[in-house]
Amino acid sequence: MSLSSIKNVLKAYHRSQQQKALTMSLCFCLLFSCNAISKQENTLPYVDKKTHHIPVFDTFNGKQIKNVNLGWESYGELNADKSNAILITHYFTGNSHAAGKYSSDDAAAGYWDSIIGPGKAIDTNRFFVLSMDSFANLSVHDPMVVTTGPASINPETGKPYGLSFPVITMRDMVNAQKSLLDSLGIDSLYAVAGPSMGSMQAIEWASAYPDKVPRLISVIGSSFSDAWTTAALEQWSIPIRLDPKWNNGDYYGKEGPKAGLTAALMFITQVALTPEYFNNTGKSLNHSPLELAPLQDIHASHKINQWLLERASSRSEKMDANSLLYLVRACQLFMAGQQSSWQDGLRNIKAKTLFLPATQDLLLMPYHAHDTHQQLKTLKKQSELSEIPGALGHLEGVIGIQKHAETIAEFLSN
Repeated sequence: MSLSSIKNVLKAYHRSQQQKALTMSLCFCLLFSCNAISKQENTLPYVDKKTHHIPVFDTFNGKQIKNVNLGWESYGELNADKSNAILITHYFTGNSHAAGKYSSDDAAAGYWDSIIGPGKAIDTNRFFVLSMDSFANLSVHDPMVVTTGPASINPETGKPYGLSFPVITMRDMVNAQKSLLDSLGIDSLYAVAGPSMGSMQAIEWASAYPDKVPRLISVIGSSFSDAWTTAALEQWSIPIRLDPKWNNGDYYGKEGPKAGLTAALMFITQVALTPEYFNNTGKSLNHSPLELAPLQDIHASHKINQWLLERASSRSEKMDANSLLYLVRACQLFMAGQQSSWQDGLRNIKAKTLFLPATQDLLLMPYHAHDTHQQLKTLKKQSELSEIPGALGHLEGVIGIQKHAETIAEFLSN
């Protein structure tokens, strides 16, 4: 399905309230735990979800997490010398389901199915592609997600960790993934690639383990969380912390902070899209500043706000508020290499790199990728950059990724 076809589907939805499921699949796939609609017919075999166990995990900040379990899946076959592995690192509210389907009943394939599979840009006839659920995965209540985080049971107390769970970083996510690779006998990767928060992990891989990563693809990403981004991310945490039912993170077994989590997801949704998209949606909803309901009743909302609230509320059902706080903090703490400066972190990178920022991205704006690309060039590293155009903003990193399928295929060809 072409991008223009997707836009036509979206417009048709907004004229009919009976097509909610389709809209949620298309609109919120990147920042919410739903899957992107594949633009090609799914041709991968059905995917098996597996679990990687780590008895004791040492965190970057010097803490330990016992009995770690993280889900993972793979596509394609590992070759005899184990040299064809490509790691896909997922986005903020995503998970390891990057491509394919679990069964014929699945409404949609994994979020990058348009570029992962037989004959696609990341060709599973050639590559062994794998991906792992993150620590503190936001969609902890999704039966297909396996994660260890604040909602998990602390084996030492028999109760959920809550806020006693150690703060995690991108290095911790990378090291958990490395543990999986070590268990499979994979000494080095052919490439690592990921969108958004996944791009941070991909960059961290290339900086922390430069001899293991010869190729890096960073989609809608950044090499560090600057002051603007750190403050913007904090806006996602504030509604949760202000919700009385959050109870300082101690809400498991009780009614949780659904209102705060929903408000956070509303903020995330808006910044993941663009004014153009929202204004087109407003037209389909007959948005007017002087709508009668909010004019007459302070409790009433404009149609566009109600539209946003309903979608965020629906997505919150599988998500955990504390986990969102931990992922926000991991993003805020990110700096390539986890060293004294992001420039020092980039100096370690030996990989040839490809940056694909989204032109209209309001979340991780294109300057992030441009600055990183330029710094690598200054360091005499091999780096390429090409923008992803489109009105879906940050979401172009998933829905629009096929626009650069040939770019990615060519990058991986040598």
